[in-house]
Amino acid sequence: MPTTIRFHLDEHVPTAIAVGLRRRGIDVTTTAEAGLSGAADPQHVAFARSQDRVIVTHDDDFLTLHARGIPHAGIVYCHQGSRAVGHLLRSLLLVCECLTPEDMHNHVEFV
Repeated sequence: MPTTIRFHLDEHVPTAIAVGLRRRGIDVTTTAEAGLSGAADPQHVAFARSQDRVIVTHDDDFLTLHARGIPHAGIVYCHQGSRAVGHLLRSLLLVCECLTPEDMHNHVEFV
């Protein structure tokens, strides 16, 4: 199990977030890179869980999956259009600094 948080970005999260995280040495996958473009949300959850990755999303359907008790490696939720790219990037860096992968298991962090 990784000792630092690794992310998986939902398809609506700007690619600039992946670039910014990678520049800071954070392991991140995107929907396109994982071959999940157009995939259903449960497929994203299964992929992220299999790789112990926290999903970063603007899609409140992931909150519904969480509420239903679907196991996941963690979800970071940001309402679409509520944060600039730089603010979201700083929020994700803060998540990495303050939380562990174990803290994020089946947890939703709102940014």
